Amino acid sequence: MEVPKPYKPKNKVRIVSAASLFDGHDAAINIMRRIIQRTGCEVIHLGHDRSVDEVVNTAIQEDAQAIAMTSYQGGHNEYFKYMKDLLEERGAGHIRIFGGGGGTILPEEIAELQDYGIERIYHPDDGRELGLQGMINDLVERSDYKTVPAINDLEGALERLGERNIRDIARSITAAENDTEAFAVEFTSIYPELPDIPVLGITGTGGSGKSSMVDELVRRFLADLPDKRIALVSVDPSKRKTGGALLGDRIRMNSINNERVYMRSLATRQSNLALSKHVSEALNVLKAAKFDLIILETSGIGQSDTEIMEHSDVALYIMTPEFGAATQLEKIDMLDFADVVAINKSDKRGAQDAIRDVRKQFKRNHDLWESKDDELPIISTIASQFNDPGTNELYLKLIEEIVNKTGAELSSVSENDSTDEKSEKIFIIPPARVRYLSEIAEANRAYDKWAAKQAAVAGRLQSLQDSASEFSGDAEIQAAVQAKVEEVRLEMDSKMLAWLEDWPTLKARYSDEVFSYEVRGKEIQIPTKRTSLSNKRVSKVALPTLTGWSDLVKYAAQENLPGSFPYTAGIYPFKRTGEDPTRMFAGEGGPERTNKRFHYVSLGMPAKRLSTAFDSVTLYGNDPAERPDIYGKIGNAGVSICSLDDAKKLYSGFDLCSATTSVSMTINGPAPMLLAFFLNAAIDQTCEKFIRKNNLESKVEKVLKAKWDANGLERPQYEGTLPEGNNGLGLMLLGCSGDDVLDAKTYARLKAEALTSVRGTVQADILKEDQAQNTCIFSTEFALRLMGDVQQYFIDQKVRNFYSVSISGYHIAEAGANPITQLAFTLANGFTYVEYYLSRGMDINAFGPNLSFFFSNGVDPEYAVIGRVARKIWAKAMREKYEASPRAQMMKYHIQTSGRSLHAQEIDFNDIRTTLQALYAIYDNCNSLHTNAYDEAITTPTEGSVRRAMAIQLIINKELGLAMNENPMQGSYIMEELTDLVEEAVLLEFDRITERGGVLGAMETMYQRSKIQEESLYYETLKHTGEYEIIGVNTFLSKNGSPTIIPGEVIRATEKEKQIQLRNLKNLHKSTGSKATEAISKIQSAAVSGGNIFEEIIEAGKVASLGEITNAMFQVGGAYRRNM
Repeated sequence: MEVPKPYKPKNKVRIVSAASLFDGHDAAINIMRRIIQRTGCEVIHLGHDRSVDEVVNTAIQEDAQAIAMTSYQGGHNEYFKYMKDLLEERGAGHIRIFGGGGGTILPEEIAELQDYGIERIYHPDDGRELGLQGMINDLVERSDYKTVPAINDLEGALERLGERNIRDIARSITAAENDTEAFAVEFTSIYPELPDIPVLGITGTGGSGKSSMVDELVRRFLADLPDKRIALVSVDPSKRKTGGALLGDRIRMNSINNERVYMRSLATRQSNLALSKHVSEALNVLKAAKFDLIILETSGIGQSDTEIMEHSDVALYIMTPEFGAATQLEKIDMLDFADVVAINKSDKRGAQDAIRDVRKQFKRNHDLWESKDDELPIISTIASQFNDPGTNELYLKLIEEIVNKTGAELSSVSENDSTDEKSEKIFIIPPARVRYLSEIAEANRAYDKWAAKQAAVAGRLQSLQDSASEFSGDAEIQAAVQAKVEEVRLEMDSKMLAWLEDWPTLKARYSDEVFSYEVRGKEIQIPTKRTSLSNKRVSKVALPTLTGWSDLVKYAAQENLPGSFPYTAGIYPFKRTGEDPTRMFAGEGGPERTNKRFHYVSLGMPAKRLSTAFDSVTLYGNDPAERPDIYGKIGNAGVSICSLDDAKKLYSGFDLCSATTSVSMTINGPAPMLLAFFLNAAIDQTCEKFIRKNNLESKVEKVLKAKWDANGLERPQYEGTLPEGNNGLGLMLLGCSGDDVLDAKTYARLKAEALTSVRGTVQADILKEDQAQNTCIFSTEFALRLMGDVQQYFIDQKVRNFYSVSISGYHIAEAGANPITQLAFTLANGFTYVEYYLSRGMDINAFGPNLSFFFSNGVDPEYAVIGRVARKIWAKAMREKYEASPRAQMMKYHIQTSGRSLHAQEIDFNDIRTTLQALYAIYDNCNSLHTNAYDEAITTPTEGSVRRAMAIQLIINKELGLAMNENPMQGSYIMEELTDLVEEAVLLEFDRITERGGVLGAMETMYQRSKIQEESLYYETLKHTGEYEIIGVNTFLSKNGSPTIIPGEVIRATEKEKQIQLRNLKNLHKSTGSKATEAISKIQSAAVSGGNIFEEIIEAGKVASLGEITNAMFQVGGAYRRNM
């Protein structure tokens, strides 16, 4: 297919791009906006998780011609229609809306949306027909028009500037850009004089953190001066080659979507300067609009640029410690003119030296030889850190300078809050430990060298022992050989030698009919063989037939039996009987519908392994709401859960404290809150059993009457009839908690009993979210602190069977990473948590067993060994580097078959790929397995497709003869080769991450995200060109070309389910009132005072909703700052 040339727009086209949600579509919109820029457009990129109001507000303020959105996880119909409605309502119906969402937006929905006024929704088949550039050409050509053709088309906007209508302001600035001379004549006639509005100019080098700093200053301004308005003008450079520009400042800002803030992004439009030539006009428009303060931010500048001084009353110069030698400071003109200098990112190496050198230079430039260092307007800041003391000091200093220089009425009410506290980085990983990944690589390589040496010694030792018997008639030679035997024996590791000598006995134990071993003091007896239909006995664990000691030592050191270090073949001697690794996956509608699905798929299964998907409202920590862009997502592509009662209904009928029940929750940003709901549900189930046993039901009724009936509120209830298999456990205490009914001592005992019994995992892995999927909601530091608090709580409460985190590579792979990158990044993240928890003073043997992993399995060769390599690297590192106990050395991991290999064409073929991936996982001895439904590429899985997906692994486990054996990969030459290849590739990646400052340092430069996106684009390119053959996608197509399949059944939440969720939430808020407020304030107090936040979330989860807790924590922990 010939790639079309980029369309050349006739006008300056401005497009707002964003993703309504997350996941691969965050990467997709990034790729699209790059192509849009290359096609000559100015792109205002907002990133992921953007509300309709934010997008519409941005489009109007920026006077854009179009909006380009991706909307994937349900609710797209409401989202796009609401966007069109808001644009019309706000007088901007001319702005064209473009969208895409993969195969999940159905053809009839596309037709309906386009009839409603959406300009175009692109379908996957459009991409196949037009190509990426072809689609973008279509989008840009449709957007190529002038929003303000001539000054007369302003329709009185200039006269109305004082009303501060954002559309009038935006269109006036555009008119100035389109025809400066005509604008000047008209504007001057209306405004011969302008009010004195202070302008704060902010400039600095590229990458110094100007956008983040502006956001932090605006946040403080809004909180400090509640009756004042602020306007921002942000300038970014145009590309000389294409004319396009990335206007990327908004993506870094969380505080600007406020009615008291106006922002306009300007491109330099080839003026080759740090500012647009239309800055003066933009500032004049904003002055005429009578804002109280205007901030002008330039694009990144060089050493000699001081253009900002021509437009500002007060100038702030932002720099970083990484300016080079001190002599470079003599070349920076802004140090002559800046009123205030901020040395941002002052957590970087050399920051103290940088501050000293800048102070010296500032004194020289301003002849301030007698001034003390503390009197100089040079402030060290860390804008990326929430509530940074240095940024607080900078804000107060700037307000003081503005007031002194301009007489503006901006008296800060925060001055009394000023302290001498300085910026200090809250280190997740102590600076002295930043080489941890390379240390692990070195420790693992040292172990490998030791193993190779031991193998060589063992070979020599065996040869000498064998040769001694050859000289039985020569006592002198025999004595010499025996002396050498003793000498070589001393070179052998005593434990390895004992293993060699014990090997015959060990082999004999495996040949017995029953094998016995201990787990946590309990003896386990397992049959060692299974019988085939041919009445042949097949070994569950096949032992090597090796006789040479050198080979046996290699085997013992690098492979070993399942259940033995380094756990390459598995962490248990034998798979657990009566508990297949099969996970039952569900998530749709309200809690009742998902509960019914759970019971349907688990009916008759000996173990209940429930895997929960949440809707995007829940994933971002929000409560259900009537606002259309939230309402449309309620219960779509996941279950809606916002309260403890929701969690009780969701898991009702499953004994959450049973050894045969395990619950997995796929949630990250709000993981602590959902975990609190789950644990409280488990505790209340234990209380319910106690209440029934002791006939205390009347006490429950008394509590419910007082709380609900007496206040005229409808009691919470399970909607509809209970499904088969649901005995009602967990529903008795709907609307109240066990501690409302039982005395404190009894409740405490039952709570402890429940917490030590629950089994399962919550994903909670915030590092991979920041690197790949993007359901981050809190600032990274705060999110990691929450994870640490959860783990500390687990240690304190002896929660031993529940994993505090599922360190996930699945979402890294889904975003586009290849198998080696997935494994390397995931293990690196895991070791980062280890280092962080150790830095908090936790014992590795206390938290190690609470860590679990989660990988994707594709069809690449490396996926065949992903689990064995992961177990091997983890075990070696935990023993050799961290001296952890065997239980902490054992990596437990879950596999989900690849969602990336689920194609929207020929969807029946997806089951074939899933079957092959499941084989990889089962042969590799994964601890649990989720097989994707074949129709997930185009819809939420149906009951039938979920059963088919489960049947894949059940058939392998129950019917496939080779699955009788539990270590089929051992002894294979290719598996050994792949294992060595992948292991070394991972260790090399560890070294590359270390070079970038460890995982967190690499994240700052977006190393992981960039690498993932590069690999994603590489795969997509090969798929598109046909170099990488995919059956039914780009080769072996059907006679009609294998188009995208339209689902026969579409799973969507019903209106009734959505209304029930809204009603229940409303009643919860009415019933809890001051109790919720009090509980939430305790969360905030714990956050500020350094207490355990999760301990308070557990309590708040009984009375507060998800959204209430989330919003409260934003105030003390900060919101996630998006990036490109």
